[in-house]
Amino acid sequence: MGRRPLPEVVAAAVGGGVRWVVLREKDLPRAERLALATELRAILVEAGGTLVVAGPDPLGGDAVHLPAAGPYPPPAVGLVGRSCHDETELARLTSEDYVTLSPVWPTSTKPGYGPPLHPAGLAALARRSPVPVLALGGIETPNQVRACVEAGASGVAVLGAVMRADDPTRTAATLGGAFADAATPVPSAPQLSADTAGGGLWPTVTTQGSSLTARSGHRRPQPRSQPSENQ
Repeated sequence: MGRRPLPEVVAAAVGGGVRWVVLREKDLPRAERLALATELRAILVEAGGTLVVAGPDPLGGDAVHLPAAGPYPPPAVGLVGRSCHDETELARLTSEDYVTLSPVWPTSTKPGYGPPLHPAGLAALARRSPVPVLALGGIETPNQVRACVEAGASGVAVLGAVMRADDPTRTAATLGGAFADAATPVPSAPQLSADTAGGGLWPTVTTQGSSLTARSGHRRPQPRSQPSENQ
């Protein structure tokens, strides 16, 4: 579905801020898929990013994304994600680091796949998830990204919006920017301190934000215990 060869689209998306990419291409022979993974991983490593491979074989890396059907338990690699769609699938989680919940909206990538969760359904499942949630499915606009964050998603995963874009760099930057804005806490109104109330001085207010996506991503979600469609 890409308008250019996959490595070119990924490189362009990385230029727009993408730091996680999930490699599917499950129809390829392993040798070809391994070569593609090696090429994409090199693009991401330069930007401090992560290649996540769909399926239990990490193809020389340390990150996989598994389907809801299995395997259980997950392989012992550094980062494990799982596709989930309902409470039953969430209840099967064991040592996964994150999940995708999908489809949030109808998706042209998998037409007829669903029914869509919509933000209300995403919020209900996100509350029940024991690990960080990435919203997936039909996410193409900044407003949709914001709705996913408001529903409790720690990040968003996109496929068609970037792969079919005339300018993947601009699309990734636009969606990533919308996520960063939505995920940044709004500071409460500053209060005058006893020391400054008479002098007309306001204390400094510090704002902090976070940014995190997979497939269109900025930082890895944190596992449950700490010491980066499916599509």
